[in-house]
Amino acid sequence: MKVTTSPVDTLLSVMTVPLLVGLLGAKAMADVMQGVGTASEEVFRGDRLPLLKMPPSDSSNNAAS
Repeated sequence: MKVTTSPVDTLLSVMTVPLLVGLLGAKAMADVMQGVGTASEEVFRGDRLPLLKMPPSDSSNNAAS
C-alpha cells in the first residue's frame, strides 16, 4: 500500500519546528526585554540619585502672599 501525502501536509510538517522555535525565541526575547526594562528602572530610582541641597523655604512669606 502506497501512502501519498499532499503538499499541504508536507509543508505543515516542515514548518512546525521553525514555528515552535520562533515562538520560544519570542518568549525568551520578551523575558530579556522585561529584564532590561526592570534594570533600567533601577537607574532612575530616587534613592540612587544624589540629594540636592535646597535652601530653607520661608513659610511665613508664602502664607502672607
